Amino acid sequence: MKLHLRDRCLEKPAPLIMGILNVTPDSFSDGGRFLSFDDALRQARAMAEAGADILDIGGESTRPGALEVSLQEQVDRILPVIQAIKREMDILISVDTYQCSVAETAVREGGADLINDISALRFSAGMAELAASLGVPVVLMHIQGTPRTMQDNPVYTDVVAEVSAYFQERIDFAVAGGIARERLWLDPGIGFGKNLEDNITLIRHLNEFQTFHLPIVLGVSRKSFLGKIAGETRADRRDAETISANLVGLLRGAAVLRVHDVKATVAAIRVFSRLWPWETERPG
Repeated sequence: MKLHLRDRCLEKPAPLIMGILNVTPDSFSDGGRFLSFDDALRQARAMAEAGADILDIGGESTRPGALEVSLQEQVDRILPVIQAIKREMDILISVDTYQCSVAETAVREGGADLINDISALRFSAGMAELAASLGVPVVLMHIQGTPRTMQDNPVYTDVVAEVSAYFQERIDFAVAGGIARERLWLDPGIGFGKNLEDNITLIRHLNEFQTFHLPIVLGVSRKSFLGKIAGETRADRRDAETISANLVGLLRGAAVLRVHDVKATVAAIRVFSRLWPWETERPG
C-alpha cells in the first residue's frame, strides 16, 4: 500500500502494524504501564524491534466512560516521548488525539507523521484545516456518541450501511477542508458505540468498505467484545483472541492492524502468510 506522507510517498506491503502506546494512567488494557517517560520509550523500542511500522501514541484514554484530560496534560505526556522516538528510531508515529492543538504540537514540535482522530474531524474545530496545512494523513474513525457515552445504548438499523454513509460524509468534509483524499484512512471504530453483534458484523463485512479505495485500519486489540466471545474477562489476556480477529480482518481487506502485542501479531502473520494464500483472496 502507498503511504502519502508530508514530504514523501512510501510503499509498503500490507498489512502495516500499528503498535499502541498509551501514555495514560487509565487506558483499558495497559493504563499506567507506560505513563513514565522511561517506560514509554522502552516499550516503543520493543515494538519497533518487534516489527511495528507505526507507533500510535496517545495521552488520553478513549475507553468507554473515559473522562477528558486537559490539553496541556496530553501534550506533557506525549511530546517528550514522540521527540525521543524521532531522535532514536526510524519509524512512523501517529498521534492518537481528536484535539486540534494536541495534534498540532505533536506534528510541528514532535515530528509526528499521522493524526489518528477517533471523531473523524468532528470533535475539534479546525482539525481538517490543520491536517491540510500540515500535509499529514488522517485516520477517520467511526464513533457513535463520545467516549463517555458511546456504550450507553448504541443502536443501528444497518451498521455497515450507516458506517459507510458516515465515511462518505467525513471524506467529503475532509476533502472540502483541504485534505488530499489519498491522505485519508478509514477505521470502522470497533467497540466505539457498538454492541457485540455490531462489531462482529463490521468485521465480517469489512470488505464492503473497499469501495472507498482507501486504507482500512482495524483496531480490535484486547477489546471487550473478544472477551464476550471467548469468556476472558481480563483485557491483558486477550492477545490470542486479538490475533484471531485480525487474521479474519486481513482476509476481509484490512490494511493496517492496530495492536498492543506487536511481536505476537507479526509472528502470527508470518506463519499465516506461509500457510494460506490470503493475499490472493483479499477483496479489492
